Parts: sequence; structure tokens; C-alpha cells
Amino acid sequence: MGQKKLQRFAEVLTFPNVLQYPENTAGTWNNFFHNDNPITLELACGKGEYAVGLGRLFPDRNFLGVDVKGNRIWVGAKKALQENLTNVGFLRTQIDRIGTYFAPGEVSEIWLTFPDPQLRTSKARKRLTHPKFLRLYQQIMLPGGYINLKTDSPSLYRFTKWVIDLYDLPVIQDIDDVYAGEVSDVLKIKTHYEGLDIAQSKKVHYLQFMLPATPLPDKESALKILLLEEESDRRS
Repeated sequence: MGQKKLQRFAEVLTFPNVLQYPENTAGTWNNFFHNDNPITLELACGKGEYAVGLGRLFPDRNFLGVDVKGNRIWVGAKKALQENLTNVGFLRTQIDRIGTYFAPGEVSEIWLTFPDPQLRTSKARKRLTHPKFLRLYQQIMLPGGYINLKTDSPSLYRFTKWVIDLYDLPVIQDIDDVYAGEVSDVLKIKTHYEGLDIAQSKKVHYLQFMLPATPLPDKESALKILLLEEESDRRS
């Protein structure tokens, strides 16, 4: 491991705005933020550009970046401290454990900013908009809370729309090409990965949708059929 990473790992341990694999946090985030303002999560936040950017735009709301990579979290946490953004924090943990850190209804909104699209069909269950993860989000979100997906992956964008249609989820916004028209301040925030254009799509897609209060039923067999059909089309 490089010396720079080791220094960051050591330094992030001292940051008051970072918690690493904490215990007994469910229902106590008002103590961490020292207020009762609504909490928004940026999952798989990387360097936390969206958590920091949203924190600047909305000082009366709290933002928490979540990622397993402490080296990446260091970047956003350092910036938040330098700018005295007391409404921005970071949680180091795995996304599939998110339900253990929050009480029901403690989270009002979730952002998924350029998550790994997990392009192989066999990896579809690892996509952060798969029903498996949406059910986890339901456990911690307020009824009617928003899920926001911003991605340059046409495959993940299409997959998420399949999930939305399959479960008849209310869509608030569906923008096929974010930068083709007028862009809101929220969507102007750019992540490190957005600049790389890893998917080489030259497009950024955005979806905002809502989750119902009742758990999503099991419709994964129908979703699997769509995935297999897509894979067959790619091979033909």
C-alpha cells in the first residue's frame, strides 16, 4: 500500500465528520449532526463530490456520504472540514449493511451517483437499483422519499427503468441527456467519475423516483427474463 494511502487512512481516523463501521447509530444521527434536519445519503459516494456539493446548496439539510473506501472518503471529508460544512458527514461501510445503521424513516432521500453499473448479467444483483437494494432502502427511508440515479451507463439507466416499470414506481424526473438542455444546480454537481466518462456514452442520464411504503414483491424472475433477452440481443 502506498505511503499516501497510509497517511490518509491514519488522518481520516481523526476526522470528526467520519464514522468507520460504527455501532448503535440507528436513530441517533441527530446527535452526529447536532440537529434534526432531514438526512440524505450519497451511496457509493467515492470522493463525496455530491455529498459536499449538496451540503453547499442546502445548509438546512444533512448529507452523509457512504463508501467502503476510506482513501476516497478522505477527499470529501477533508473538503467538508476545510469549508466548515457541518451538515456533511461520511460513513465507511458496505452498502448492503446500510439497514443496520439507520432507524426506519430516518433517511429522507438517496443519491446514487455514477455507481458501478455491474455490466455482466451475472452481476445484476449488485446493481444499486436492483430490487434487492431497493428493499434495503425501504427499511430506512421515509415513505415517499426520493431515489436519485445519475449515471453515464446506458445499461444501468435502462435496467433501472425496467425495475421502475416492473414495480410501477412513481417517476418524478426522467432525463435521457442531462446536459442537452437547461441544467439545475443540483445536476450541475460533477463527480470525479463523471469527468472520466468511463462508459464513453458522452451522455449523462438521470432518474428520480419514489419507493412505496410497503415492501416490493418478488418479481425478480420477470426481471431476469429481461436481462437474459438483453444478453441474447448483444450476442446476436
